[in-house]
Amino acid sequence: MEERGRLKVLVARGGNLAIRDFTSSDPYVVVRLADATAKTKVINSCLNPVWNEEMTFSMKEPVGVIKFEVFDWDRFKYDDKMGHAFLDLQPVAAATKLRRALRLTTRETKLRKVAADADNCLLSDTYVTYADGEVALDASLRLRDVESGELFVTVKWIEAEGAK
Repeated sequence: MEERGRLKVLVARGGNLAIRDFTSSDPYVVVRLADATAKTKVINSCLNPVWNEEMTFSMKEPVGVIKFEVFDWDRFKYDDKMGHAFLDLQPVAAATKLRRALRLTTRETKLRKVAADADNCLLSDTYVTYADGEVALDASLRLRDVESGELFVTVKWIEAEGAK
């Protein structure tokens, strides 16, 4: 596959995560995009973990859906599920095409609003922005299939030099 850019996914933090051990959890996040998978470190005994871990995926275009799965690490049994969320990259792809059409260079610009609705995991409306060569989307995600929990992530698309 011809690489046209890199998708950087920053898993910043979690909030109000579910208890899966006696009084807390040992959470980590698995990030899946197409056939690639990455994982954060485990944060012991924490329901509001801060990971600040960045994963990079080489891609032709910023398309598809990023899946986030949160688990509670357990030493002697299977890890417990703590919810999941997803983020559709379509707004990032559309904003990338708009940035090319407008020939933006360095000034920060809001390219597209992304509204929270029943079909996505967004907690609130957000924007796809462009600054310093990166198309970025900050997202607060509501975890699904769990009693509580949020995930805060940033997705950045960086086009390869010479990509059109």
